[in-house]
Amino acid sequence: MNKPSDNPADPFKKALANATKVMADDSELTISYSVDPSGLSGEAMRLPQVSRRMSREEVLLARGTADSLALRHKFHDPAIHARYAPPGEMARDLYEAMETARCEAVGARDMPGTATNIDARIAQDAARLGYDRITSSEDAPLPAAAGYLIRHLATGRDMPAGAQNVMDLWRDFIEKQAGGTLENLQDMLADQADFARLARRVIEDLGYGDQLGEDPDNPDESDEDEAEETAEEEQDNTGKDDNQEDEAEADPERSQDEQQDAQQAQVSLDEMNEEEIDEEAELPEGEAPLEPPPPPPASEADPAYAVYHTGFDEELRAEELADPAELERLRAYLDQQLEPLKGTVSRLANKLQRRLQAQQSRSWEFDREEGILDAGRLARVVANPTTPLSFKVEKDTEFRDTVVTLLLDNSGSMRGRPISIAAICADVLARTLERCSVKVEILGFTTRAWKGGQSREKWLAEGRPQLPGRLNDLRHIIYKAADAPMRRTRNNLGLMMKEGLLKENIDGEALEWAHRRTIARKEARKILMVISDGAPVDDSTLSVNPANYLEKHLRDVIAMIERRRQVELLAIGIGHDVTRYYDRAVTITDAEQLAGAMIEQLAALFDSDPRARARVMGIRRAS
Repeated sequence: MNKPSDNPADPFKKALANATKVMADDSELTISYSVDPSGLSGEAMRLPQVSRRMSREEVLLARGTADSLALRHKFHDPAIHARYAPPGEMARDLYEAMETARCEAVGARDMPGTATNIDARIAQDAARLGYDRITSSEDAPLPAAAGYLIRHLATGRDMPAGAQNVMDLWRDFIEKQAGGTLENLQDMLADQADFARLARRVIEDLGYGDQLGEDPDNPDESDEDEAEETAEEEQDNTGKDDNQEDEAEADPERSQDEQQDAQQAQVSLDEMNEEEIDEEAELPEGEAPLEPPPPPPASEADPAYAVYHTGFDEELRAEELADPAELERLRAYLDQQLEPLKGTVSRLANKLQRRLQAQQSRSWEFDREEGILDAGRLARVVANPTTPLSFKVEKDTEFRDTVVTLLLDNSGSMRGRPISIAAICADVLARTLERCSVKVEILGFTTRAWKGGQSREKWLAEGRPQLPGRLNDLRHIIYKAADAPMRRTRNNLGLMMKEGLLKENIDGEALEWAHRRTIARKEARKILMVISDGAPVDDSTLSVNPANYLEKHLRDVIAMIERRRQVELLAIGIGHDVTRYYDRAVTITDAEQLAGAMIEQLAALFDSDPRARARVMGIRRAS
């Protein structure tokens, strides 16, 4: 017999697990309790840990989370969800929030008790995120407000205080823009596809239609025409086969010869490569090609660069790798580690801010016909009343329409003080530039596993093909999007302190990813700063490819970025000479020098004197 457990929380956990399986209508569901972020993955569900104390808050959070995830498991179809999901970040957040609200609202209609439990979870989340203290819609997350409003309209229940506050801040705007669309909400809740279409219309009404991508319900006409042509061809081929069978019955010898000729022709056609088909089997005008176009190269910079499998790569926001409580704890640990350094970094940041603001306050255009009256030139008017008044206007400074992207190396060699200093410098720099109206994006790059991960396992299972290319699973992390205020994403930087996050580094693909994100921005000036402590290293890739495979790709990506000149690229190497890769780079020998190097590099970029920029950036004047 099993020994009875001495943990008083175990009976509650067992009862909650059984109730959750019934609610989810899945007896095979695996339920675990963990300090990791709660979530649902296939047939596995993670719920918040319940300690021996079984405090009221723990019990309510576990029950509310269990009910929410069980309802999503029962009423949510991932295939339908993926079909209608928009690609844009804000549109996707709105879409996810509304779908979660739909599942919870449908469950509340059938099982009213779940609504109370989920209210308790929402109340705890809202209190932890400080929603009750927000006073402006600019500080309130629109996706959360949209999800709360959907749930409120669908169930008629008032939201908990903090959630109600966020919903009220955005409610007038949402109902003004999308009120007509939401009138049909009740009729759409039971059908996920209908609701997904409604959610996309709401997103468009709210002004994010450009992030929706293609409409999955309206395929291109060309695709429909091709489908019709294919169907006609199949009918024609079927007719020909029938005629051939009739002829074969009439003349067996002739039929056998024709079949042999056809088989030989088919074999010869299959053996022809793509170039031979283009040269020898020219298609009539207007016909579609026999073969689909080749897939795009894995890298714009180097068409020869290969990736064995991209299906295991990840591009994630920091919030998806740790729950808010853990991020808050990691951020507190980060602050504690860097307490002695904070004063130095802050002084340097204030120095940068003063330099930028000084440029702002002195940038004026005089002798204009309209603007602000130039009091310094009123004496001329007094001396000669016929002299026209003189006005001045403030110029748009060079750095106002600017975005800065910080790309941080999250490899294992950065573990310890280097990654701590990189994180706190990124934090202070983002807040400083934000005060000067400069958008900042903070990105990180590493791999999902050591020694190749699932990509390598797939390569081994498929017989170890020669020269497979990159053979590891990428993990690209968005710590702070350019449009997100720093006060909302501050805790995300604590993720860099998470044990097991830092692994290997494939710099070329990370730099290309960051470059794509940067050039997609609307700002006129774009700056990309890379902070790394070494050359790209991935043992799995380098063991089956040439030794310089990743380094060559990095050089090709840098050359492409510098040749296109859409982005100003600079780099800081920590204990490693990166000047052999980047034209504009500086190498520091101690991680504690990073703050000063970052500030000086950016200050030089914003300096109005090109000679000062050249001195700091190490650019030689052409002879």
